[in-house]
Amino acid sequence: MDALPNSENRSQRSGGPLWVVIDWIADLGGLLMDAVIGLGNISMFGLRTFGWLFSRMPRKETLLPSFYQIGVLSLPVIALTGTFIGMVLVVQSYVQFRNLHMEAKLGAVINMSLARELGPVLAATMLAGRIGSAMAAELGTMRVTEQIDALVTMGANPIQYLVVPRFLGCLLLIPALTIMADFMGVAGAFFYAVHLLGIDAHHYLENSQHFVGGFDLFAGVFKSLFFGAAIALIACYRGFHCDPGAEGVGRAATAAFVYSFVMILLLDLLLGIALDGVYYTLWPQTPKLF
Repeated sequence: MDALPNSENRSQRSGGPLWVVIDWIADLGGLLMDAVIGLGNISMFGLRTFGWLFSRMPRKETLLPSFYQIGVLSLPVIALTGTFIGMVLVVQSYVQFRNLHMEAKLGAVINMSLARELGPVLAATMLAGRIGSAMAAELGTMRVTEQIDALVTMGANPIQYLVVPRFLGCLLLIPALTIMADFMGVAGAFFYAVHLLGIDAHHYLENSQHFVGGFDLFAGVFKSLFFGAAIALIACYRGFHCDPGAEGVGRAATAAFVYSFVMILLLDLLLGIALDGVYYTLWPQTPKLF
C-alpha cells in the first residue's frame, strides 16, 4: 500500500482531524523541549568555559595563533566592508535629507548610526561569518576524527586547550574590530558626502561633533563584547557537538553562523533598549537632531 502524506496518514490512523491537531501540538512541544535542552547544554558549556577561564589562563603558544587568526586576518575585510557601508548610507540618505534641506545634518545621523548600531553589528556579522564558521568546522573536524577524544585520553582538557583561546580572541579583539569598522565607515561617508556630493565639510563635521558623543562610541564597543562572547560560545559549542561525517561538519559550520547572527540581533535589541534607558537617565536634556 502506498504511503499517505503525513497529515492524511495521521488522520486515518488516529481517527480524525482532532488527533492531527493533537499530534501537531505534541510535535511543537517536542521542539520546545529540544530548544530548552539545547539552551541548558550551551549554558553548561559556557559555565565550563568561564570556569577554565578564571582558573587557569592558556599559554601564549595557544593564545597568539587564535588572536592572529581572529584579529589580524579579519581587519582587511572589516575595513573594506565598513568603508562601503558608510558610502551606502550616504547614497541612501542624501536624497531624503536634500528634500528637507538638511544636508548638513547628514554626518550626525550617519556617524551616530555607525557608532551605536552598524559598526558593532557589522563587525560581529563579519566575525561570525569568517571566524565563527571556521571555528565550528575546525572543532567539528577534530570531533569527527576523534582528536578531541585523544586530548582527553592524554589528560588535557579540550575546553581549556581549544575553547578558551578562541573565546578570549573573540572577546578581546572584537572591540578593536568594531572601532576599525566605525572609523572606516565614518571616513568613507565623509569622503563620499564632501568630495562627491559637495556637502560643506565644516557643517558636516560640526554637526557630527555636536550630536555624536563618547557615550555613542562606548555603547557600540560595549555591545560588541557581548557579540564576541556569543559568537565564540555558539561556534565552539556547535563544533564540539558536531554530527558524524562531512555533512555533520558542514551543518555545524552553517548552524554556527545562523545562530550567531540571530543572537547578535537579539542582543543588539536588548542592549540597545538598556543603553538608551541609561543614556536618557544620565542626560535627560539631550539635544534634538531635528
